[in-house]
Formats: sequence, structure tokens, C-alpha cells
Amino acid sequence: MAKSANVRGEVLFPVFFAFYFTINAIVSDAIWLNLPATGTKCVSEEIQNNVVVLADYVVVSDDHSHSPTISVKVTSPYGNNLHNRENVTYGQFAFTTHEAGNYLACFWVDGHNPGGGDVSVNIDWKTGIAAKDWESVARKEKLEGVELELRKLEGAVEAIHENLLYLKTKEAEMREVSEKTNSRVAWYSIMSLGVCIVVSGVQVWHLKRFFQKKKLI
Repeated sequence: MAKSANVRGEVLFPVFFAFYFTINAIVSDAIWLNLPATGTKCVSEEIQNNVVVLADYVVVSDDHSHSPTISVKVTSPYGNNLHNRENVTYGQFAFTTHEAGNYLACFWVDGHNPGGGDVSVNIDWKTGIAAKDWESVARKEKLEGVELELRKLEGAVEAIHENLLYLKTKEAEMREVSEKTNSRVAWYSIMSLGVCIVVSGVQVWHLKRFFQKKKLI
């Protein structure tokens, strides 16, 4: 019996940790941007409503004595300004989404770039379950070890479920738009055909009257 339990433990723990790291890979992204001396580069992510977003960014430079500075601007799908910094080498932005859609973070090099070349920026972008402060949760609920990891997995499963519901809603909206478009195209085709038939009938009637007046028929 003990041997069977050990076998189950040996099987479940690898699956447990594989699933855990897979979830972390889904909800947390590390991004590298090479910013040109002039111009702007942006990253975006489609996020649903009521999701926590946390991101850290830092300029990576070989010359630590003269690090170039950048400017950062983060906007919501409706253009609301969520974060705006100038002349910085590092920073962080955090917010809870109130609109569903694409959230845009733009980075560009300002005038303080001694080298004049490209500037590398590392962005650690976290959303949902990855942005949660699990240390505070562990202290508050007195969780540790496997209990904390199981709680993280529970939160990850809930996040996946919410994402699936969101995708299902988006799919239903797209299907409704597609059905309305198909219906309108069908009615437009019927109306076009009807107009063509009416115009053809009027042309035939006009030609018939013309030939009758000319006593050709």
C-alpha cells in the first residue's frame, strides 16, 4: 500500500510542477525591445475586463555610467492614459482593467542617448494570476509549501476558465455579426436582382413603344 502511494506521488508531482510552469508561461511574458534612436515601438495585449496587469521595464546598457533614458506611455483600448513617464531608465506600471480590448504600451528613446544607437529594454509583463501578490496571500491565509502551490493552481484554473468564457462570448459576438452581415448581403443581392429585373422590364417596354411609334413592328 505504501509502495502504491509512493508510485502515485512520483507520478503526480512531475505532472503538478509541469502544469504549474505551463500556467506561469501562459500568464507571464518577458519581452525584449530594441528601440531605434528615432521612432517608437509598442507592445499590446488583448485583455478582458477586471484583470490585474503588472509590468516592470528597465533599460539594459553596457555603459552603466551613461545609461540612455526612455519615455513610456500606456493606454487603454479607448485611449485613456494609464501610465506616462519621461527620461527614465526603469519603472513599473500596474492597473486593473476596466475595459476589454487591446492595451498598448509604447516606448521610445528621448534626447538623452549618448551612444546614439539602439537601446535595449527588458519588459516583464504579467497579467491575471501572475500579477497577484502571493506572498501577501500566503501570510494572510497562513499557506506554505504545497498548499500555496495548490492555491496558485486553483487561481490559474479559475483564470483559464474566465478566459474560456471570455473567448466564448467573443465568438458569439463575432458569429452574430457574421450572421447579420450575411443577412444584409442576401437582402442586398435580392434587391439588386429585383432592380435589374425592373430596369430590364422598363427598357423592353420603352423599346417596344419606340418601335411601335416608328411602325417597325
